[in-house]
Amino acid sequence: MRKDSAETRRYRLDMNEKILNCGSLEFQRFFALDSGAYRPGALDVKSKEMMGLVASMVLRCNDCIFYHLDRCVSEGVSREELHEAMNIALIVGGSIVIPHLRYAFDVLDELFAEKEAVED
Repeated sequence: MRKDSAETRRYRLDMNEKILNCGSLEFQRFFALDSGAYRPGALDVKSKEMMGLVASMVLRCNDCIFYHLDRCVSEGVSREELHEAMNIALIVGGSIVIPHLRYAFDVLDELFAEKEAVED
């Protein structure tokens, strides 16, 4: 059974802190490159996060899928926009992406429910 979104976020933050505080300059440099790639530039953050989502689905990384879905919802990406992005992942990756598409839909319902609860 998968962790809920709060537990997943907490685990990610705790483990990232552990990794970044282990003393490895290489880890710190890579994490800085990763976070820098998603800053606004010629492309807006929404577009970059959707691109990250597509890549994560094709690479079949559920942790990454969660992260990019979470960021997409935070950035205001609509359910319809996400469906289009996930369709691109399915087309590029083929049927092997279907289990990750299921995971994404499961996570998406929870993330949008959280967002709606905060907005109410």
